[in-house]
Parts: sequence; structure tokens; C-alpha cells
Amino acid sequence: MDRGLEGRKVKMSDPRLSIIDERLKDVDDIIAVSSGKGGVGKSLIASAIALTLAEKKYKVGLLDLDFTSPSTHVILNAGETHPTEWKGIIPPEIHSLKYMSIIYFSGNRALPLRGLEASNALTELLAITRWGQLDYLIVDMPPGIGDATLDIIKLIKRVRFLLVVTPSRLAFETVKKLIELLLELNVPVVGVIENMKMGESTFIRERIREIDLKYLGEIPFDHALEEAIGDPNRFSKTVFAERIREILEMNDYLKGS
Repeated sequence: MDRGLEGRKVKMSDPRLSIIDERLKDVDDIIAVSSGKGGVGKSLIASAIALTLAEKKYKVGLLDLDFTSPSTHVILNAGETHPTEWKGIIPPEIHSLKYMSIIYFSGNRALPLRGLEASNALTELLAITRWGQLDYLIVDMPPGIGDATLDIIKLIKRVRFLLVVTPSRLAFETVKKLIELLLELNVPVVGVIENMKMGESTFIRERIREIDLKYLGEIPFDHALEEAIGDPNRFSKTVFAERIREILEMNDYLKGS
């Protein structure tokens, strides 16, 4: 069963599809950070991964595709930065990484897209953005199993998923459905990060290993994190960011085989 992929509304005859391949040809590794539900710290983790890789002198891009509630621009304090136009859209560089978000086109207004509109917006954003040469492109995904997830799987052929979950059993049940979809479609999964850990429970670690996925590590609940949002220098000094560095180091910076 294709779970709707063959029925996606982005037609394979769309000339933008070949343009997307061209735009991404010089990107070595594309990692989509996703989750089963909102509120698990997905955008914070995507931002921290991108910033940490940039600190290590990798060439990094961060793409916020969470059309429903983009937030990486707040985390990074993107301010008044804007992309420039030249044979497409060139992302601005902030904090040593290239950054693109739907907020550059929607501002702070809600973007009530659905169905074909959402697919077209995502396709257009991928087709017009000129990333150039990158070691990593980190993609902040909308939570759950929706149009954007299915579109990304179809449009970005080399994408790998990194999943975020909290210790909550309810959060695990939602991400489990996303995991099942990805495995069913043979989409590579880098592994799972457990965020906001407050106790000693091994429930998430055990469930992830039962599915035969890699448990990348856990991040303790960081009470200082909220006050650091919007100040990348302060953000990089939090326990949260330090734990992201450790997880990346332990997992060889998420490099593919």
C-alpha cells in the first residue's frame, strides 16, 4: 500500500520537479527533523543541530517547512534578514548557516493552505531556493503525517528522517505511526531523540530499540531554555544545546553510510 503517495497532487509532469533536483544536487546530506505531534521541541532540536554543525565548520542550511506554525526564525532571531533574488532565491546567511522559511513570504500572518495549495507552496519553495554547496540541509518539518511529509518524501529523493519524541507514552504512540509510515515506504530514518527527559524511565529507549531503530540519545528538561530563545549565543550555552553537541558527536554527526 502506498499510503497516498501515488495520489499526491503534485503531478510528476510538473517542470519544477527537475528544478528541485538541480537545486539540491550540491547538498550532500538532507535530514528532515520530524515528530508525531507538536510541542515536543522539534524546531528547537532542528535549530540546535543546524547551529552545532555550523560551529563545526560544516556548510549548513536550515529550511523551515512548518507552514502551520513556523518558529525557527524566532529561535534564531532572524530579525530583518531577507533572501535575495538572482536566478531564484538565495537564502540569507545568519549565524553561519543559510536560512529559508515560509515567513519570508507570509510575514507573521497565518498561512491557511490546504491540499493542492499546500503542495504547490512547498514545491515552489523547493524549486526557487538556491542552496549552493552544502554539507547538510536540515529541514524543520510540520508534525505528524500530513501532506507536507508525503510531499517531502516524494520531492526530495535523498531525504533522511530524524524523529523527536518526549517521554510521554502518548507522544510515542503518535510518533510510532510516523515511524511505521517511513519504514513502509523505505525512507531512511537516522534515529530518534528523546527530548524533555525528567525521570529515569527507559520506556522510550526500549520501544525504539524494539522497532530496530537507533536511539540517538536523550535531552533533559532544561528550565533555562525558554529564556535563551531568540539569543543564539545564549542558546548555544544551554544544557539543551550542549546535549545536542554530545548526541551529534556520539553519532558521528549523523553522517550517512
